[in-house]
Amino acid sequence: MPNFDEYSTIRQVAIRGANQAFVSDAKLIAEWQALRFHSKPEFDEAVVEYARFRELLGSAGAEIIDLDGADNLTIDSIYTRDSILICPKGLILCNMGRASRTPEATINSAAYSDLGFAVAGQITAPGTLEGGDFIWLDDHHAAVGLGPRTNAEGIRQLADILGPEVELHVVDLPEPDHPDDVLHLMSIISPIDRDLALIYRRFMPAETLAWLEQLGIKFVDVPEDEYATMGCNVLAIAPRKAIMLENLPGVKSGLESAGCTVATYKGLEVSRKGEGGPTCLTRPLVRG
Repeated sequence: MPNFDEYSTIRQVAIRGANQAFVSDAKLIAEWQALRFHSKPEFDEAVVEYARFRELLGSAGAEIIDLDGADNLTIDSIYTRDSILICPKGLILCNMGRASRTPEATINSAAYSDLGFAVAGQITAPGTLEGGDFIWLDDHHAAVGLGPRTNAEGIRQLADILGPEVELHVVDLPEPDHPDDVLHLMSIISPIDRDLALIYRRFMPAETLAWLEQLGIKFVDVPEDEYATMGCNVLAIAPRKAIMLENLPGVKSGLESAGCTVATYKGLEVSRKGEGGPTCLTRPLVRG
């Protein structure tokens, strides 16, 4: 049986590469400002960066599902985490908080259905939910961020789909600097193992820290000067084995001190410019 958490070994993962999502320099020019990328990604360099990232994913031995592009997808579609959740009952199709991303759930779920995944439910308006706002701690404990991209009605619908066997802890997220910017739950916590999570403590509510501690989870803290460069966005590909962006020495040393093995990729074009790190770039489908 698969595990529902964010740290067991990834067995199957879906990604949409830079070629399929960014498509061309012309598409990047047309979209990057409206989608609030920090600056325009350089297409050729993005393709090179993504190839390195894909190699690191392959090192986990995972089956990689390469998603196709589509004319009605934006460059945000490189961040495959957000449109779909996976639960024991199957797929949960998200209603994205950013309207331009609405087609992603239908397009991505069709690919996953072809792999044999059933649809457990769908978040419908006025509810909103994005995958970056949801984490599994274990099969019976999950957390969801209440913020600019995931609202209370979306969380209510999510709780109904998950059912009473899952304790769903709601985390109040701080307001972003701009209403169109994103601050997902996974911007402040990345589980690394059953009993270890990387956190940005300043944005973590006290009741959430207490809940995590009650579950036996210890913390590695993101240094203050590394948070803005996506220091908390780290993908566990196996227990205490992680992929992260380079040039985050404090985070890297903190994880290594906690017994973790860390691999890095450059990510300037595919991650930092669009505020989407390794967790955002991936939709793990099966862990275990």
